[in-house]
Amino acid sequence: MDNAMQQLGLPVLGIVAAAAATFYAVSFLEIREKSFKDVDEMDGSGNGGFKPMSSRERRAKRQADKQARN
Repeated sequence: MDNAMQQLGLPVLGIVAAAAATFYAVSFLEIREKSFKDVDEMDGSGNGGFKPMSSRERRAKRQADKQARN
């Protein structure tokens, strides 16, 4: 009887674990996709006029701030 429960329980447990992992992976991807879509739809007016800067622009601003302090 114990052997039969093990032979039946182990595959069922594996299927449940695979289903849970798939559910979380799909949920995470949907949330990530939605957040990227939200960022793409923003035109800058909804976030207080904040415009993300490129790394080149950030570097130039840092250098200008550094020169202004000296």
